[in-house]
Amino acid sequence: MSKKNKNFSADNIGKKQVDTPPQPGFYFGKQNYRLMQIGLVLIVLGFLLMMGPDANTVDGKFDPNSWNGGIFSIRRIRIAPLLVIAGFVVEVFAILKRNKA
Repeated sequence: MSKKNKNFSADNIGKKQVDTPPQPGFYFGKQNYRLMQIGLVLIVLGFLLMMGPDANTVDGKFDPNSWNGGIFSIRRIRIAPLLVIAGFVVEVFAILKRNKA
């Protein structure tokens, strides 16, 4: 006795075999979109932390004779740009990550 082969059985004689290609799904899954949202939040938070008065602003008014040293704070020079860069890294990772489904 031999095994019955699906491709060459007597049941399929005279019938067309139609191989349907798999339907392409969305490239991005839920996790990709979640990571994109996290990256966007990091970018926006970084830009919000960079905001503030410029070097010659005192009480909301421009004064060329004064100097605001707050433009060189750790928040505006180190933390905010790091958050923006981290946000862009997360965005790139979210785009390149494969969807497992």
